[in-house]
Amino acid sequence: MYSKSQSLFSRAQQSIPGGVNSPVRAFKSVGGTPLFIEKAKGAYLYDADGNQYIDYIASWGPMILGHAHETVIKAIQERAVFSTSYGAPTELEIEMAELIKSMAPNVDLVRMVSSGTEACMSALRLARGYTGRNKFIKFEGCYHGHADAFLVKAGSGLATFNIQTVPGITGGVSNDTLTCAYNDIEAVERLVTENKNEIAAIIIEPVAGNMGCILPATGFLERIRAICDAEKIVLIFDEVMTGFRLAPGGAQQKLGIDADLITYGKVIGGGMPVGAFGGKRKIMEQIAPLGNVYQAGTLSGNPLAMIAGYTTLSILKENPSVYSELEEKTNYLHKGLARVLQDSGIPHVINQLGSMISIHFSDHPVTDFATAASANNERFKKYFHAMLKRGVYLPPSAFESWFLNNALSYADLDKTIEATAESLPEIG
Repeated sequence: MYSKSQSLFSRAQQSIPGGVNSPVRAFKSVGGTPLFIEKAKGAYLYDADGNQYIDYIASWGPMILGHAHETVIKAIQERAVFSTSYGAPTELEIEMAELIKSMAPNVDLVRMVSSGTEACMSALRLARGYTGRNKFIKFEGCYHGHADAFLVKAGSGLATFNIQTVPGITGGVSNDTLTCAYNDIEAVERLVTENKNEIAAIIIEPVAGNMGCILPATGFLERIRAICDAEKIVLIFDEVMTGFRLAPGGAQQKLGIDADLITYGKVIGGGMPVGAFGGKRKIMEQIAPLGNVYQAGTLSGNPLAMIAGYTTLSILKENPSVYSELEEKTNYLHKGLARVLQDSGIPHVINQLGSMISIHFSDHPVTDFATAASANNERFKKYFHAMLKRGVYLPPSAFESWFLNNALSYADLDKTIEATAESLPEIG
């Protein structure tokens, strides 16, 4: 069934560390051999062995319209004939920035980069340069990319591999990174008090997606906003996952909370490698060439990434019903999965907001990294493989959110619910 993928994985390990170019792809958390994908269309992935899967990863979020969307692909093809990179400004970069500003609250200026990691790294540097302070607060289980400062009690891949201390991260970097549990406002207040006038920024996933889907508790983000205002701390929303996915204006719009700086990725590239950070003019004007906070990148504003993202965002802006359709589909899936699991008696928690959802095999609410980690993740491993066998491709880790795309049909959702019911004897 997976013979070609197995052969490709063996071959890959001879040239690529671990056989993959991003750790979670290795299937180490769930066991088995990773699937090598040959193509994708709409809601489906096709592996090297010709197997078809209903896709609930959506390339970790960006394929919100579905894979190989005809309008997006056509735009990329038409732009590619002019060259794949210039290393010089283009009008398309302006149009992209204007489009982001027209959709997202609180963005006066925006700088394009090439990845979500780069966006978060640059936003933190900017916050430090703007405030003249060094320390920042992040939350256990939130993943903001693999820049040194963020790899302290991070979620996602680090949680998957149970990596608590990352070699290569200096003590000085770690000392400036203050961490506390997600949804623990008392811990935030305590850190701010203990480090008075030393904290440059608080960075947070407004809806966490790297320990499964974790929602902010009522009042949690509002209180953080008030603390940042009172203490002159820059509030950074990492919307690499949630930006333009939860709403046209991302989590800021969905939750009604304003951030000072916002980082983007995923959807704004339509599947191409891309990122961006933006926010209030007085802060963004500190970035070179206007200010002295340096950030640069040869491929920033790459024309193929820009046209893919511009086309995707334009479709979303012109068709805001996509968001309600996606939420309705996710609600439908949520109810179906909950019904099946409830009838089985298997302890479970399903967290969902908009088109982000995750199952935790737990008998208690999952509100932070500790409660996510204490779930029965061995059961998730069995569930993953049982679903894969039935043609449903889930994130290969209990610490990742699922992302729905709008090419999914209700027949696909029904098949997913039925596959879960059929899997019950195998997951115990």
